[in-house]
Amino acid sequence: MKRILILTAIAVQTWAIAQEKLLTIQDAVLKGRTTLAPKRLSSLNFIPNRAKFSFVDNNIIKVGDNQNAQLTDALSLKELNTVLKANNKDTLLSLNGLTWKSGNQFYFMNKSGELIYDVDKKTISETDKKKEGQGLESYNKEPVTGAYTFCKDYNLYVVKDGKEIQVTTDGSYEIVYTGKNVHQNEFGINGGTFWSPKGNFLAFYRMDQSPVTDYPIIDWTSRPAKNVNIKYPMAGNNSHYVTLGIFDLKTNKTIYVKTEGDKEQYLTNVAWSPDEKNIYIAVLSRNQNDMKLNEYNAITGEFVRTLFEEHDDKYTEPLHPMLFVKNNPSQFIWQSRRDGYNHFYLYSIKGSLIKQLTKGKWEVKAENGFDEKGERLFFHANDQSPVNQDLYSVNLKNGEVKRITNGNGFHSCIIDEKGEYAIDNFSSSTIPREYYVINTITKKSTLIYKADNPIKEYKTGSWNLFTIKNNEGTDLYCRLFKPVNFDSTKKYPVLVYLYNGPHSQMVTNTWMAGGELWYQYMAQKGFIVFTLDGRGTSYRGKAFEQATHRQLGAKEMEDQLKGVDYLKSLPYVDGSRIGVHGWSFGGFMTTTLMTRSPGTFKVGAAGGPVIDWTYYEIMYTERYMDSPQDNKEGYEKNNLLNYTDQLKGKLLMIHGAQDPVVVWQHSVLYQKKAVDKGVQLDYYLYPGHEHNVLGKDRAHLMEKITNYFIEHL
Repeated sequence: MKRILILTAIAVQTWAIAQEKLLTIQDAVLKGRTTLAPKRLSSLNFIPNRAKFSFVDNNIIKVGDNQNAQLTDALSLKELNTVLKANNKDTLLSLNGLTWKSGNQFYFMNKSGELIYDVDKKTISETDKKKEGQGLESYNKEPVTGAYTFCKDYNLYVVKDGKEIQVTTDGSYEIVYTGKNVHQNEFGINGGTFWSPKGNFLAFYRMDQSPVTDYPIIDWTSRPAKNVNIKYPMAGNNSHYVTLGIFDLKTNKTIYVKTEGDKEQYLTNVAWSPDEKNIYIAVLSRNQNDMKLNEYNAITGEFVRTLFEEHDDKYTEPLHPMLFVKNNPSQFIWQSRRDGYNHFYLYSIKGSLIKQLTKGKWEVKAENGFDEKGERLFFHANDQSPVNQDLYSVNLKNGEVKRITNGNGFHSCIIDEKGEYAIDNFSSSTIPREYYVINTITKKSTLIYKADNPIKEYKTGSWNLFTIKNNEGTDLYCRLFKPVNFDSTKKYPVLVYLYNGPHSQMVTNTWMAGGELWYQYMAQKGFIVFTLDGRGTSYRGKAFEQATHRQLGAKEMEDQLKGVDYLKSLPYVDGSRIGVHGWSFGGFMTTTLMTRSPGTFKVGAAGGPVIDWTYYEIMYTERYMDSPQDNKEGYEKNNLLNYTDQLKGKLLMIHGAQDPVVVWQHSVLYQKKAVDKGVQLDYYLYPGHEHNVLGKDRAHLMEKITNYFIEHL
């Protein structure tokens, strides 16, 4: 695919705003992702077997034709509520969250649970799914049979044909079947149950966390306060043991897959064969250097063979299960970064490589399914630019790759069941949001909705998206917001907002360059707001990400300081008034910059920061740092407790008291070290909040941070 330059097109843009309305902190924080965000079309999707799509707008279900996108009103909230009243069902306040079951029926939820509405017959029927929070933890519905799973008291249950079956009986605090925290949800794991293609079997994780040390989380709402333990496997310590069970819904019997090897290995990327005879697991060593894609017999649990292995001296990170080719169960697709970038590889079921399907210095970001014949695979990728995203297809026979979307920016698409049409959710740095229907063959694109600029009534600063070079000459993508009523002859303070950790990309060619509305609030207060994605962040290839291996914080700091050099080169930047703020890994980086480059930043606000990596969880930390036993020097060098006495300027540290991710102990130890060293540190705690401060309290948090920078910067 041909790479194009986009920076000139997106480097400069300014909104000419006639209105004088100013944002409040509540506007900027609580409305930034709702009413003051570019409008999204609710429940947007294709209707099965109808060559049509639908969405909800102003509480009306609108149906459009795939070919010409002509819209008609199918059903209003008022009409649906009339039918609900007639059937003695609770009415709805709004239409949202509907999912089409067929061409004329859709699922939706009311107060009691899930219902089905028949558009043609205008009738209501019930399903057996209850409302969230009504005892259906880890609900997972099987689409063929309608059976579903739920967990209660640590055990796994299946409901089929109205009959409840208890699958496991030994669930406890130590033995967990919910799947919510298997391997800390790393390796692309976001659930613990896996239905077979025809619904005859259910695979599920069993996690024995008895070897993992208890960790105290204090509940401050009781009198007296009480301790609530969690299992938290810290780097270098014991991990949990995971096995995979298979439940046969015909016999109600369970077998366990015989995954031999180290008990602390990771079982990831579970996939079923189309005929339900075999199950596949990407088995990853605890040091995360070696992966085996193993096949097991689904009836006996016996090991069949290893299809292939992958090794990486730093780490290999399987994130996607094998994808069987549609209509061809003898072949499957595997995603790998073995050539330095994430790409598709076509394999035979015996484990022999047929061909590499995509290639180049860009990354496949997600697969989007096949066309009806199974000849084309659709996917999102960033070939045009690391900050862009487009929809592509690759022909499995001849390897031809075609770009389907058009327009400089970020395209997020869904594909219809035949692969003939795509719905494109498009935005760019200057375009809030536009929706199109695209013919995937002809690439004809029809606009179906265009969102207004949600902040057109407010006074805002301009923003731009650009690159600078780091010390190695590599492009680093940046965004910069200028203050409201910007005057190039004045000197302004700068707030550097950062994250710069793995699996992140802050700077994108989306609305406002991926920035938050709070940046515009800071622009109203006279701040420049700057963000840079340095080495270690995503979608730039393996070498860019792995540059930080065994030394988290070092290369990231180097790149962030190049950003500071750029800022100081601008005639309108006051180099003596630069602040830095971030949360989680960004909190770690904030504290790193304030202490390992003392004096560069006058003010910092570090939220939920990692301080000492030996106190963070195994799966993440040992991937990027190896174990503390194997990398003592790296852990010691990047332990921020060792730099506390180098702090210059004002540092505000914030933590959620119930944080189960970056546990509170990190910042408590930092406070203790500051006291020991006679260093003054500002500190604020949010009881009742976990790893971030959410809900209405978030406005309180951001007001505190804003005021801190106003006062000291």
